[in-house]
Amino acid sequence: MSDADKFLYVDRNLVNNPLAQADWATKKLVWVPSERLGFETGSVKEEHGDEVVVELADSGKKVRVNKDDVQKMNPPKFSKVEDMAELTCLNEASVLHNLKERYYSGLIYTYSGLFCVVINPYKNLPIYSEEIVEMYKGKKRHEMPPHIYAITDTAYRSMMQDREDQSILCTGESGAGKTENTKKVIQYLAHVASSHKTKKDQGELEKQLLQANPILEAFGNAKTVKNDNSSRFGKFIRINFDVNGYIVGANIETYLLEKSRAIRQAKEERTFHMFYYMLTGAGDKLRSELCLESYNKYRFLSNGNVTIPGQQDRDMYLETTEAMRIMGFPEEEQIGLLRVISSVLQLGNMSFKKERHSDQASMPDDTAAQKVCHLMGMNVTDFTRAILSPRIKVGRDYVQKAQTQEQAEFAVEALAKATYERMFRWLVMRINKALDKTKRQGASFIGILDIAGFEIFDLNSFEQLCINYTNEKLQQLFNHTMFILEQEEYQREGIEWSFIDFGLDLQPCIELIEKPASPPGILALLDEECWFPKATDKSFVEKVLQEQGTHPKFHKPKKLKDEADFCIMHYAGKVDYKADEWLMKNMDPLNDNVATLLNQSTDKFVSELWKDVDRIVGLDKVAGMSELPGAFKTRKGMFRTVGQLYKEQLSKLMATLKNTNPNFVRCIIPNHEKKAGKLEPHLVLDQLRCNGVLEGIRICRQGFPNRIVFQEFRQRYEILTPNAIPKGFMDGKQACVLMIKALELDPNLFRIGQSKVFFRAGVLAHLEEERDMKITDVIINFQAWCRGYVARKAFAKRQQQLTAMRVIQRNCSAYLKLRNWQWWRLFTKVKPLLQVSRQEEEMQAKDEELNKVREKQMVAEQQLKEMELKQQQLGAEKLALQEQLQAEMDLCTEADEMRNRLVAKKQELEEILHDLEARVEEEEERANHLQTEKKKMQQNIADLEQQLDEEEAARQKLQLEKVTMEAKLKKTEEDVMVLDDHNNKLSKEKKLMEERIAEFTTNLAEEEEKSKSLQKLKNKHEAMITDLEDRLRREEKQRQELEKNRRKLEGDSTELTDQIAELQAQIAELRAQLAKKEEELQEALARIEEEAAQKNLAQKKIRELEAQLSELQEDLELERAARTKAEKHRRDLGEELEALKTELEDTLDSTAAQQELRTKRETEVTHLKKTLEDEAKVHEQLVTEMRQKHGQAFDELNEQLEQVKRNKVSVEKTKQALESERNELQIELKTLMQGKGESEQRRKKAETLLQELQVKHAESERQRFEFAEKVAKMQTELDNVNALLSEAEGKSIKASKDCSSVESTLQDVQEVLQEETRQKLALNTRLRQLEDEQSGLREQLEEEEEVKRNMEKQMSSMQAQLADMKKKMEQEASFLENTEETKKRVQRDLEAVTQRLDERNAAFDKLDKTKTRLQQELDDMLVDQDHLRQIVSNLEKKQKKFDQMLAEEKSVSARYAEERDRAEAEAREKETRVLALARELDTIRDLKDEMDRTNKLLRAEMEDLVSSKDDVGKSVHDLEKSKRSMEQQLEEMKTQLEELEDELQATEDAKLRLEVNMQAMKAQYERDLQGRDELGEEKKRQLLKQVREMEMELEDERKQRTLAMAARKKMELDLKDLEAAIDQANKNRDEALKQLKKVQAQMKDLLRELEDTRVSREEILAQSKENEKKVKSMEAEMIQLQEELAAAERAKRQAQQERDELQDEINNQANKGTLGSEERRRLEARIAQLEEELEEEQNNTELVNDRLKRALLQTDQINVELTAERSTSQRLEGARSQMERQNKELKLKLTELEGAVKSKYKATIAALEAKIIQLEEQLDIETKERQQASKLVRRTEKRLKEVILQVDDERRNTDQFKDQSEKLNSRMKQLKRQLEEAEEEAQRANANRRKLQRELEDATESADAMNREVNSLKVKLRRGDLPFTMRRIVSRSGIESDEDPEAKIETPEPKPE
Repeated sequence: MSDADKFLYVDRNLVNNPLAQADWATKKLVWVPSERLGFETGSVKEEHGDEVVVELADSGKKVRVNKDDVQKMNPPKFSKVEDMAELTCLNEASVLHNLKERYYSGLIYTYSGLFCVVINPYKNLPIYSEEIVEMYKGKKRHEMPPHIYAITDTAYRSMMQDREDQSILCTGESGAGKTENTKKVIQYLAHVASSHKTKKDQGELEKQLLQANPILEAFGNAKTVKNDNSSRFGKFIRINFDVNGYIVGANIETYLLEKSRAIRQAKEERTFHMFYYMLTGAGDKLRSELCLESYNKYRFLSNGNVTIPGQQDRDMYLETTEAMRIMGFPEEEQIGLLRVISSVLQLGNMSFKKERHSDQASMPDDTAAQKVCHLMGMNVTDFTRAILSPRIKVGRDYVQKAQTQEQAEFAVEALAKATYERMFRWLVMRINKALDKTKRQGASFIGILDIAGFEIFDLNSFEQLCINYTNEKLQQLFNHTMFILEQEEYQREGIEWSFIDFGLDLQPCIELIEKPASPPGILALLDEECWFPKATDKSFVEKVLQEQGTHPKFHKPKKLKDEADFCIMHYAGKVDYKADEWLMKNMDPLNDNVATLLNQSTDKFVSELWKDVDRIVGLDKVAGMSELPGAFKTRKGMFRTVGQLYKEQLSKLMATLKNTNPNFVRCIIPNHEKKAGKLEPHLVLDQLRCNGVLEGIRICRQGFPNRIVFQEFRQRYEILTPNAIPKGFMDGKQACVLMIKALELDPNLFRIGQSKVFFRAGVLAHLEEERDMKITDVIINFQAWCRGYVARKAFAKRQQQLTAMRVIQRNCSAYLKLRNWQWWRLFTKVKPLLQVSRQEEEMQAKDEELNKVREKQMVAEQQLKEMELKQQQLGAEKLALQEQLQAEMDLCTEADEMRNRLVAKKQELEEILHDLEARVEEEEERANHLQTEKKKMQQNIADLEQQLDEEEAARQKLQLEKVTMEAKLKKTEEDVMVLDDHNNKLSKEKKLMEERIAEFTTNLAEEEEKSKSLQKLKNKHEAMITDLEDRLRREEKQRQELEKNRRKLEGDSTELTDQIAELQAQIAELRAQLAKKEEELQEALARIEEEAAQKNLAQKKIRELEAQLSELQEDLELERAARTKAEKHRRDLGEELEALKTELEDTLDSTAAQQELRTKRETEVTHLKKTLEDEAKVHEQLVTEMRQKHGQAFDELNEQLEQVKRNKVSVEKTKQALESERNELQIELKTLMQGKGESEQRRKKAETLLQELQVKHAESERQRFEFAEKVAKMQTELDNVNALLSEAEGKSIKASKDCSSVESTLQDVQEVLQEETRQKLALNTRLRQLEDEQSGLREQLEEEEEVKRNMEKQMSSMQAQLADMKKKMEQEASFLENTEETKKRVQRDLEAVTQRLDERNAAFDKLDKTKTRLQQELDDMLVDQDHLRQIVSNLEKKQKKFDQMLAEEKSVSARYAEERDRAEAEAREKETRVLALARELDTIRDLKDEMDRTNKLLRAEMEDLVSSKDDVGKSVHDLEKSKRSMEQQLEEMKTQLEELEDELQATEDAKLRLEVNMQAMKAQYERDLQGRDELGEEKKRQLLKQVREMEMELEDERKQRTLAMAARKKMELDLKDLEAAIDQANKNRDEALKQLKKVQAQMKDLLRELEDTRVSREEILAQSKENEKKVKSMEAEMIQLQEELAAAERAKRQAQQERDELQDEINNQANKGTLGSEERRRLEARIAQLEEELEEEQNNTELVNDRLKRALLQTDQINVELTAERSTSQRLEGARSQMERQNKELKLKLTELEGAVKSKYKATIAALEAKIIQLEEQLDIETKERQQASKLVRRTEKRLKEVILQVDDERRNTDQFKDQSEKLNSRMKQLKRQLEEAEEEAQRANANRRKLQRELEDATESADAMNREVNSLKVKLRRGDLPFTMRRIVSRSGIESDEDPEAKIETPEPKPE
């Protein structure tokens, strides 16, 4: 798989994983919503109704989730699917997961139905090369993986085949990659649609098409926060093609240029690129010509010179000018463009000032204006006059209007924006002119739309409305096309389905924005408002709300009015819009005086830019700029607003897009950090929603999104319906119908077409689950059968083995019986001799073989003869062919001559043809020219007709408006008449009201004079209330209430009666509350005393526990010291043991063979290390270089690197190979130079890389030697590692103990904090309850108001009770004054308590912070401790394994050495035996030869003797005897010979066996040696790995040790801080208790003072005049008291909260006591644990002592051999000293680190102290404010005392009211008893409430009657009807009259003075 394929194709082997499929099927995997990851995988465990218990896959946590929130997961076969429409479960989670998986695999393109979703990779991918273009050329979409080229190619091919125009719509956020994808589309089309006939012209056009983009980017793109090259405009590029598919031209249309960027930019952003290109790249001459300055001198460059990383502005300037040259821009136009840009910058430098005596603006310095006029070709004085005092048409005359500073600055900025926008439009028009210069006719086109996607910001303005309106239209287009395609698909397949045009879903929202009338849309309303002179943004919003308030897609915003004005429901979600400056943005006004000057400019370029001056919106049309009459009238017809222009532009675009076949590309930004490989789920989901991808999926879900072919459906799911389909052939459709019937699916879930089965979303997933379950059942059955078969087979084998064993056993027993039997021995000896009889058979076999060989020879000879004949024939044929060839050659020469003649003729004809073609082209050009002129004429005619139609439509519209206006005028006239009548009536009523008001004013005159003195008090109380309300953030509401009350007092006197009734109800409530408060205070005092006693006990216990803790800590330190000593002793012993081990190893290796092995292994180890390190280095270099290079350079570098590796063997070979390779590369590069120009650059890169590689190779060799030396050092350092390990163990144990102690303390702190949090929660619940009570009381008040209205009807009957009501009134007034005093005192107490509460909260916050910090540090410490423990255990295991491996290797090597020695000895013995037997055999053979010779001699002598029988007859008898003896000897010799031959045969057999055994032994030995060598090499590698791992772990351990030490110190400091904080909290609590006692004492004093004041206030009623005055003053004070009562209620609630908090604190103290006992138990358990650890350590020391004894025994044995190894020990000592030095250095580093950590903590402590100081300052400020408030309270108290002194004179009538006070006290007691009963018995609460309601109703009735009587009394007093005595003395009845209206009213007789 190549590099490009990795980023295009999915590895299906990973996707089709059966394990993943099984996991999905068994676990019921689903998607669960997650705040961090968007969605997490989980498996369903339980179901409870609407909720599901899901176990998360990553964390293993169980979560309870609603069923609707859980989303189904697709089967694994759908993983990384190329088209998301194929997903069976179409939901947000599956779409996001698929995109994420593909993105992380490097696959950035994914289809989603019609969409192609692109995620920005933020890196260059090798998928845009020419090879990839060729790969996609002419291929269908489903044949290739997703790519922008596939989309472009399908558009191009469908354009060619269907002759239908195409469009590609690229949308997305800024930085998502829209512009880049647009470039790739153009690049692909330029490559595919290039013509081969006229390369020169067509090549130029393609170049221009590609070069248009850099120019547009320079003038229209800018750097933003999200994107370094962000397009700040939308564009529609239209590429025209001829009939043959070649590019003939192009056209570009732009939308919504962000022209405001030219004058101001956000932080870290740039204006358009061209400004910076010009300022950086312009030469000196050009700079002086353009009046250029440095970056910082331009006001419009907000951030100065902001550079883009990886981009040089100078180079980009040259590229842009080169692109302009290619596009055919002349030099004058280029300089004209630069002049305009420079003038825009100079406009920003124009400064205005305000004149002293007027608002008129002036220009003190006009240098910038002069530069602007020089650049733009204008007169300076005219320009300044036009800016500062422009001429405005008023009616028929022109008036010069002076401009303010703001207006002048606005005009200059508008001019700069308009100038740049006009220049950009001219630039686009010029590029279109260059691209459309070819004369050929375009048959069809492909349009590429690059426009911003849907935007939802915090603040959405007019621009966002336009963009979102565009996206609504585009989404509607997508929905409509999708509907059409779906309809075609369903019709093609013959499926019945009710078709829904989803495009209509978006129509309401589009109509809301664009509808022209009935009711008008937002844009129409905006245009309408622009016509009115005094219209504002506010009036526009009001009109929108009025017209569109009931629209389903229009809502009022939930945000504040300052943040949003209205809300629109788009398809992507709700968007809040703020309508600031919408009228200005829509009108886009300009200073028309300056515009005319620019139109008349001497510079042709500038005057051409401003040629359409008549169409601009002047200053006289802008609302607010001039309020003169007729200022808004137009000059030459209607001006066109931005909204109208954009609407027309968009309608044209949509018309063209509707006539094309659209292709949709959605670009997505994965993260805002511009990081590759990172994807933020929530960000991507928002974009998918905004881009309409999820909308498309919603549409898919409505139909049948999953389609599957009949064959595939049958093949995959036939397993679910095994017997449904009968045997034999059956049509696919019928088979599928039978299968679906067998599956019993709901008919609504599927449709069967002509070639496919259609399913609803999720059905295939269900079928997959069933299929997996079926397959698992089948596999389980199959597996069971297989296991049974294997088991049966094994059983049968075992049975056979049993029978074989029995046979062998039987044979062995028979052999043992026959072994010593003589006949058996004879049989065994005779059997080998039987081979003699087989010689004949062998001879026959040999003869047969000979015959076969002869036959084969005969056959071969025959074949040879045949081949020779064939050769002769072929030779003859060859000669004939040669003759033919000669003849053909002759003919060929003749043909060549003919061809040359024909070529000459062809050239002549071609010249003639070229002439004719040139003529034809000229004629065609003429014809094209004529056609273009014809088209222009037709266009002109069409434009004129359109203008006529528009004028006619406008005229009709005006007539309609005239008719409507006349109708409106008539209506208004009628309304005016009605209003006049209504006004007359109102004027009469007004007169009556004025008369009544006059009466009321006379009544209130006296009251106002007397209320002035109380008004000052009221103002001061209001100030105090506003201060309290500032803290509670309710200032505005209460101010409004106060203003309303004041207006009511001034306006209506009747409201006083209502207020009195409310006051009476509140008084009753206050009485009940006061009684409750007294009881609660007494209970709280008792509780506080109990808690103080408990606290003292707890403190005593804490001190005792602290003493015990200190003792335990001392014991712990002693134990630690003892343990460190033991560890030191253990380390020394370990070092001695290791030294002894090394000595033992050295002594064991003393034999020669082992030494050789050892030396070999050492050399091999060093060699291996060197090679390994070299290879590692080379590999790292390769990896780093491979990441940088790709393509062909990558392949060439691989070849070079392989050669470099080979060159390591010998330097000479490497040089030759490199030279040859270089020559080959040069030859290849020369060949490539002819074909392509780009290969030249690649060759240079390759050569430079080669040189770098050679340098790196030399460096790697040098590093290899250095590493070899380091390895040697590391071997010496290995011995010291164990010592460091043991130290680390000790330290880790120590750290674990410290951690455990810190854990215990932290747990205590956590428990305390948890209790505090519980208390806070309890307080919150109490607060909510109180709020509920408050709401209940409010409801009661409303009911009482209704009762009051009913009571007003009974006014006439209650006049008799006037005197009683007066008495009650005065009594209530006195009580109110008392409550006023109590309220003030309660307020003071409240302030003190709130202060304490704030301090307590601050302390709690501090404790929370310390708790969280300590918790985090504890977690870190625990993690570090676990890590350390793991490392120590791993190191111990590795050390043990290492020792075991060493011992095993030594034992194996010793065993092999012994075996080798044994084998060698046996071989030597056998060789000696063989030699001896051979010698014996030779001697026996010699003896045999001698015997043969003697035998022959004897036979000869016998014959001689027989012949001489006659002569020697005497000795015959002797001779016969001698013959017999000789025969006997001969026989004996024969037997001896046979025996000797047998022995020889046996010896030869033995020799052969020995040789075979020797060979086998040698082979075995060699194999063993190889195996040992391989094992040794593997062990060496493992040892090397272990050494490296040990080094890494040592370094990690050192780092962790330093971290642990630092953390420990930090924890100790935090513990101290915590202890200090706890002490402080205890002190604060004690202070709070003291203050509580003080408050209780004050409350008692208050109660006493209350009773005194009651008595004193009763004397006030002596004189009737003063009583009347007080009644009047009280009426004024009623309003004030109503507000103060509400404040008192709040104060009461706060006091109740404080009481509850104190109660909770007391409970906490009790809990702390229990915690102390628990801590003691924990410490005791810890001590027991430590004792156990001590016992373990003692056992360890005993084991170490045992080992020591064994080591001493071994040393006694080895002391003899120690002398030889002294040198090695010296070397080791040197290494140890080196390690000690390193250790010291590390310790120094440790101390430095500790110092650094301390300094850091000091810094943090200093910061905390600074924070504390700030908080103290804030406290001081608050205390000062409270002191001021207390001063105010004291002043009021002084005034009250003065009033009381005045009252002391009036104590003459106190006796009359003593009885009443006693009754009141008895009533209070009764109420207390009732409250106690209400608290004890909750069931009677409702009855009491009703009783209270009745009492309140009576009170309101009495209040109403009293008000009426007061009014009647006032009237009588004025008339003088009442006698003087009656006016002075007003008797009062008892309070029972409130309770019992039926009781008799006693009125005392007036006493004469």
